Amino acid sequence: MQEAMRDEHGLQCGFCTPGVLMSLLAAERSGIPCQEVCEDVLGAHICRCTGYQGIRAAVRRRWAALDAGGRGTTEVPA
Repeated sequence: MQEAMRDEHGLQCGFCTPGVLMSLLAAERSGIPCQEVCEDVLGAHICRCTGYQGIRAAVRRRWAALDAGGRGTTEVPA
């Protein structure tokens, strides 16, 4: 997840990053679909940099990698 966040520029000022990463890892381990993660899980966080576009792109990248391994779903609007 950290690699996807870095690659998609989801890491900005760092204010929200620890909480976002913890929530995303919990969602990944729970098998929550990508759409739900982007809407519900990220909706519980406030990004002061408005970096949601990069964070959502990182989620899509990570869930696509999970799909390649047989886990997760990636149906999420851009």
